[in-house]
Amino acid sequence: MTHKAESPLHRIKVSRIILPSLLGLGVIGYMLFKNFNREAFDAVEFTTASIFWLTVAALMMFIRDLGYIIRIRILTGNQLSWMQAIRIIFLWEFTSAITPSAIGGTSVAILYVNKEGIGIGKSSAVVMATSFLDEMYFVIMFPILLLLVNAQELFSIGGGFSFTNPYLIAAVTGYGLKVLWVVAISYGLFKNPRGLKWLILLVFRLPFIRRWRAGASRAGDEIIESSKELKKQNFNFWLKAFGATVFSWTARYWVVNALFLAFFAVNDHFLLFVRQLVMWIMMLVTPTPGGSGLSEYIFSEYLGDFLPFAGIAAIMALLWRLFTYYPYLIIGAFLFPRWLKMKFGSTSNKAK
Repeated sequence: MTHKAESPLHRIKVSRIILPSLLGLGVIGYMLFKNFNREAFDAVEFTTASIFWLTVAALMMFIRDLGYIIRIRILTGNQLSWMQAIRIIFLWEFTSAITPSAIGGTSVAILYVNKEGIGIGKSSAVVMATSFLDEMYFVIMFPILLLLVNAQELFSIGGGFSFTNPYLIAAVTGYGLKVLWVVAISYGLFKNPRGLKWLILLVFRLPFIRRWRAGASRAGDEIIESSKELKKQNFNFWLKAFGATVFSWTARYWVVNALFLAFFAVNDHFLLFVRQLVMWIMMLVTPTPGGSGLSEYIFSEYLGDFLPFAGIAAIMALLWRLFTYYPYLIIGAFLFPRWLKMKFGSTSNKAK
């Protein structure tokens, strides 16, 4: 592997777990201070039922990861062993946790797959396919769920339902970006990959994003390589891969339902499920690493009306992140330097 191919790893440092951790804990600390309610804290009691539902929440996260692991094995034609697939998924999640969602993830993920023995063209195809399938889940599910749930129930918070509601604006913006991405990547992967690369390079001639043109050119090359691989696949391949995607994302959303049930009664589980999907669409536009800070805030404000006390929302947001975010930081902090040593012979200065 050339230095150019290895270069994405220079952006990944274990020390970067500090910033998202501080952002998230700082926002939670502020919300606790602002909305402190002794009665709310007294209402939280650990019982046998609490332990049961916390275990269910952990099981949902296990199922979520299992879905990703199964999917990446499907996408590589089972060329990856179970251990290799597990390693890639946790490294990938670690990278996502310490970088903003739109920055630098693809090239690093391709390297993770490639270093496990998959050719560079197929590695590009696997990463592009995972992105395509994830966004397809949102693009399909969001309008379906809007037909089943009244829009006013989803967005009548933070100032009431209106077209200027910040949650509605964030959701529509995030969904619009996802639709554009799915359309662009579908066109590039299955119709005209060289035409999409040309369009990407044209956009990156704009003065304020010109400095990222080299990276955009590499992304265009990855789309071309991916197209060659993915055009070979049949309908059954895509059905199984999308099934694993649905399996994974759906399990992720049931985590909050289980966490709430550990301490409180939930009147409308389906509405809580749908709000989580909308919340993840909003989080697409978060500029912080792993969405830290803003994710905790959105969780507390957007899901807070399911709780009996407003003052407990920040604690539940922390508990949610303890189940769904911090484990990947901790596992990645141990796994990433060891993976570098195993694949490159030395952690050198990359794993500071």
